[in-house]
Amino acid sequence: MAALGTLPGAAAAASVPRSQRRRGAPSLAAAYVPEGARLVCGRQLRPAPVLASPPATLSGPARRRFLRAAPAAAASGSASAGEAKPQGFAERYPTLVTGFFFFLWYFLNVIFNILNKKIFDYFPYPYFVSASHLFVGVLYCLIGWAFGFPKRAPINSTLLKPLIPVAVCHAIGHVTSTVSFAAVAVSFAHTIKALEPFFNASASQFILGQPVPLTLWLSLVPVVVGVSVASLTELSFNWTGFINAMISNISFTYRSIYAKKAMTDMDSTNLYAYISIIALIVCIPPALIIEGPQLVQHGFKDAIAKVGLTKLISNFFVVGLFYHLYNQVATNTLERVAPLSHAIGNVLKRVFVIGFSIIVFGNKITTQTGIGTSIAIAGVALYSFMKAKIEEEKRQIKSA
Repeated sequence: MAALGTLPGAAAAASVPRSQRRRGAPSLAAAYVPEGARLVCGRQLRPAPVLASPPATLSGPARRRFLRAAPAAAASGSASAGEAKPQGFAERYPTLVTGFFFFLWYFLNVIFNILNKKIFDYFPYPYFVSASHLFVGVLYCLIGWAFGFPKRAPINSTLLKPLIPVAVCHAIGHVTSTVSFAAVAVSFAHTIKALEPFFNASASQFILGQPVPLTLWLSLVPVVVGVSVASLTELSFNWTGFINAMISNISFTYRSIYAKKAMTDMDSTNLYAYISIIALIVCIPPALIIEGPQLVQHGFKDAIAKVGLTKLISNFFVVGLFYHLYNQVATNTLERVAPLSHAIGNVLKRVFVIGFSIIVFGNKITTQTGIGTSIAIAGVALYSFMKAKIEEEKRQIKSA
């Protein structure tokens, strides 16, 4: 075994008479290494427990007590110094934990989309609904900070300034998505939102000046064709839903651009909390201006007459909680897996949402719409795979 290094007092070790190196003598590491310098390879050395003979002055019961206590002390010292910290479930079964994160991400997203769509049956005010999502998320974050789960990260003007554009784009994207979900079928809204990679590639090429390989552009052709085919025969099609979904795609693209410029050392949970707070402040004025008069006049009264005040408030709270949690779990999942796995998972999530929404709401779709949606989703999967592969190759070249 290669030596770790020369311990202080090694020279003195050679001068110790052989007669004194008897069994039971204290180790040289414990005897000669100073208390403040017992570090080898980053670990602190501890004196080994010594099973010494009882003093000659002890006899009878005292001698027996000494002999009984010595092995126990040795065992205790050995356990504290030599035993490794037992692994938890997450360390022993990382694949199962990651799989659970994906399941939770899908589950929360599907439930959010279903419950959110049902709210519009008796409360057709998407600007207020989108603000309520953020309000519940902010409330959740504030309660978590109050109890230290997680501990609130400090923020100042320097950190806040780059987060504002990210939060504004997040707010616009969320509101327009909600308006789209209220206007058209959930399945069709998600089909339109499948165009988001096309806008991301366009922004990278023409705004950030980062060349996009031709293969990536070609992989986006099925996405554009599929969405176009699905839109032509979609039974729930209307321009309000279509245009707002497109605005949402553009907003989330710009959110990604600004997010790259606002990279901080803050953890994702705190970062998303601050973004939610700013986004809520952005969403409140449009909700009051556009829908405020209608809500005061008859909006709340009609909803309460249909479902009751308790159910109305509880539905807002549950949907908002699912919205915040699915976004947070999506971020946590991204931190656990490679970009390729997360990209494929995101595509499968959209398939799950479209499929479950068709089953739950009984949306009738034409054969052409189904084919167009399938082509679009396949194109997104191809694009995500190729993009993640290119990014991985870039990382390998940099690390080489």
